[in-house]
Amino acid sequence: MTEDCGCKHKGRSTDRYVSFAGIDCDGNARQIMAAIDRQLALPGRNNKFWEYFNKKRAGGSGPKPDDLFLIHSNINQVRELFETWEDEAAMALLVQLEEECC
Repeated sequence: MTEDCGCKHKGRSTDRYVSFAGIDCDGNARQIMAAIDRQLALPGRNNKFWEYFNKKRAGGSGPKPDDLFLIHSNINQVRELFETWEDEAAMALLVQLEEECC
């Protein structure tokens, strides 16, 4: 019995070991962080969660995480921020990041 995983390795279409080739996960994560910063700079959009998020981002409660890890760990809150304030461009980039890198 052969398993068909859909990878291009050994005649298959994708290979999880090279699937990130040509994808700028770190750059896209930085763009999402910039979109979060833009949203939170507007009056009435910051709250206790985002204060905690920014403290964690700065390494205030342990090692400083990279942007991709922090976004992935809080993807539902990031999604809610962009949905609430109808930031369609940031939401599209978040969806792309989630599909390609998380």
